[in-house]
Amino acid sequence: MDSKMMIRRIGCVLLLGILGTALHAQSNRSSIEIDYEAPKKYIVGGVGVEGNTYYAEHQILQQTGLHAGMEVTAPGEDITNIVKRLVAQRYFEDVAVVIDSLSAAKDTAWFKICIKERPRVSRWTFSGVKTSERKDLQERLNLRPGREYSDYVRSTSVDIIKRYYKEKGFLLCDVDVDVQKDSMIRSAIRVNFDVKKGNKVRIKHINFIGHDGNVSEYKLSKAMKETHSNKWYNFFKSKKFKEKEYQSDRKNVLEAFNEAGYRDARLVRDSIYYVDDKHIDIDMVFDQGRQYYFRNITWTGNSVYPSEVLDEVLKIKKGDVYDMVTMEKRLHGGGKQSEMDVRKLYMDNGYLFFNVTPVEVNIQNDSVDVEMRISEGKPAILNNIIINGNDLTNEKVVRRQIMTRPGYLFSQTDFERSIREIASLGQFDAEAIMSPGGWSILPNPSSNTVDLVYNVTEKPSSQLELSGGWGAGTFVATAGVSFNNFSTHRILDKNAWRPVPLGDAQTLSFRFQTNGTYYTTVSASFMEPWLFGKKPTSLSISGYYSRMTNSLLGLGAAFLRNDKVFEVFGFNAGLGNRLKWPDNYFVLYNNLSWQTYRLTNWESSYFAFDTGVSHNLSYTVSLNRNSTDQQIYPRQGSDFSASLQLTPPFSLFRRHTFDAEGNRQSVNSWKDIDYSTWSASNRFKWIEYHKWKFSGAVYTKLIGDLVLMSRAQFGFLGYYNRNWGYSPFEGFQVGGDGMSGYMTYGAEIVSLRGYEDYSLTPMRYTPYSTAYQSYAGHLYDKFTVELRYPVILQPQSTIFVLAFLEGGNCWADIREFNPFQIKRSAGVGVRVFLPMIGLLGVDWGYGFDDTANGGSQFHFVLGQQF
Repeated sequence: MDSKMMIRRIGCVLLLGILGTALHAQSNRSSIEIDYEAPKKYIVGGVGVEGNTYYAEHQILQQTGLHAGMEVTAPGEDITNIVKRLVAQRYFEDVAVVIDSLSAAKDTAWFKICIKERPRVSRWTFSGVKTSERKDLQERLNLRPGREYSDYVRSTSVDIIKRYYKEKGFLLCDVDVDVQKDSMIRSAIRVNFDVKKGNKVRIKHINFIGHDGNVSEYKLSKAMKETHSNKWYNFFKSKKFKEKEYQSDRKNVLEAFNEAGYRDARLVRDSIYYVDDKHIDIDMVFDQGRQYYFRNITWTGNSVYPSEVLDEVLKIKKGDVYDMVTMEKRLHGGGKQSEMDVRKLYMDNGYLFFNVTPVEVNIQNDSVDVEMRISEGKPAILNNIIINGNDLTNEKVVRRQIMTRPGYLFSQTDFERSIREIASLGQFDAEAIMSPGGWSILPNPSSNTVDLVYNVTEKPSSQLELSGGWGAGTFVATAGVSFNNFSTHRILDKNAWRPVPLGDAQTLSFRFQTNGTYYTTVSASFMEPWLFGKKPTSLSISGYYSRMTNSLLGLGAAFLRNDKVFEVFGFNAGLGNRLKWPDNYFVLYNNLSWQTYRLTNWESSYFAFDTGVSHNLSYTVSLNRNSTDQQIYPRQGSDFSASLQLTPPFSLFRRHTFDAEGNRQSVNSWKDIDYSTWSASNRFKWIEYHKWKFSGAVYTKLIGDLVLMSRAQFGFLGYYNRNWGYSPFEGFQVGGDGMSGYMTYGAEIVSLRGYEDYSLTPMRYTPYSTAYQSYAGHLYDKFTVELRYPVILQPQSTIFVLAFLEGGNCWADIREFNPFQIKRSAGVGVRVFLPMIGLLGVDWGYGFDDTANGGSQFHFVLGQQF
């Protein structure tokens, strides 16, 4: 055999050997057998991923923790945990980890992770729902396009939708889920939730079974705060059934039994069943047990206050019904804010760590002996007073308002008052600071100290007014700005002008209104709530000018005249001081003002004369007490004000008179002066009067945020000298919406809804006016009852609705005064507070007692009306 043939044969043998080895390796990879009874350790040679579309290979491998070079046991917990981790992500419908190949020594394995991704949703839709409901559902479900779809997503989404409609009273709501492939996007689906709401289900009857006359059905029904039957006394309450609230109301009903002395009362069973497809009934079966009474009440552990003092706070005597609910309130609080309880008594004296536990030490027949076990602890000293959230307002503004200071003993009353003072500042969200998240008490028992945290939320307080309007045939333009958080301290800081320096709670305002030559007014004011920044003494300064003429600028007509003019110049300066007695809610104001009224041929019935100049120099002292919990929507507290405004009694100093020709003559006494011969310019050059006013409002929280406001008002304008008579200015004009319109000065406008503007003000004869009569409102009273309920209570806006009953009247002389001769009205309204604009409102009122000026009336309100 020659050498060439030998080489060919050897080459063929090697080629067949190589091919055989390769085929054997390929066969070995496809037929790897795993013995689950005998797990084996492998070195990871490599890891691959198969079946992924949306997720990159490295993202999946990061979740597994599997990488080349590590040692794993297969089969075993290592592989099982990898599968569990991937399945827990809920991104994959199926997950498998397989050995793709082994090394020749079978100690190294190459793994492959085989996944099947869940389908992605290109669009989520709803059918059978309203547009507003669709928005609510989208917010609750938070379903975004591109999200994976799974049984978990389906079940949780359906559950959320059903709960949403159950809260609205649709207890039989059902949801079908329709899944379809998206023909436009590969590997995507469309999901539609088909909602079948059914009928709205309401509670028809709640049957209380097993109670006697000592606990009435009415009392049990009122104890249920959120679960109401269709009884007449639940007319304004929702009849929807809410599962979560019902569980709480079951406990509330038992508390009603406990309050009546039935300490052993229990709910045996309850059942909820449909009486038709729109109503359900609830049966509640009770075992009320026997009624118990207090016998002996003793105190132990008390050293700060004697037992007699604690008994007076507890207000429970031997023989009283064993009312556990009231006892708990008088021990630990929870009743009305103004009521004292034992816990508050101790905490006002610094005993923050105080605790009292009532223990029933003896029960004999229907009598219970109770021992009040007190742990007084040590007084807590205020350590850190922390203020958070004041991004704009200076911290000193908040600190000077609060009653809690480092080093003081802790006082619950001072702490509550501090929250109220912050809420009434007007710079922060009142609802936020008064909620539990608005403050924190951080006690440190080891050192007997406590930190207080006030979490304030800034809100816009400055107001900008830019308006133009057409009314009464004329155009009126208004421009005004009020910076209610101004800072004079930062005026020289160029970085603070954004647009003006802010942060010190000062008020700086400017306002300009005109329609051309007919009417122009300009005013400016400044108020510093803490003069010199150390004491609660306020300083207020204001100046103004107003001018009206008989010019007319209207649609299709223009008459520019200046032969009839009414002008007012004025300046005010006042100081206010917070008092410590009778309590620190009182504020005493002192104000000095000067006004000049200039009338030229002003032929109208507004004032007692047409031509002349009057000067008004007056001093006002007022005493105010405001304990309301906030400014815009107070829920509790009161606001009282009494004031006296005085001018010098110029007529009592006069020793001269004028005859019919205007010649000046001397007299012996002011009593000898006959003012009927005086001209208006002489008689009213210096006006004189004494003006008394009183206003009192009480806010009572009824249920939830439902508030009853009761207000009484009284005003009287008197004179020093009957011969001189009443002042032609500073009277009262009663009736209408209380908005002064153009007549900004010269009279006090008092609203009385349901009647035309000023229509309840009497007119009296005057020889100095071409109309021979003028408004003569020298005495008025007014009584208001308002029921208020909020719609929105947010920093950006506050909206509340109201219903009112109102009555009042106006008289020309105190001798005509009859408090029972009032003009009555009733109606409804709405108020909207926007930080940039202020308080706006509209009322509809119906006046009952004046057919000519009453009846159905709409009133528009700008600003707070009093």
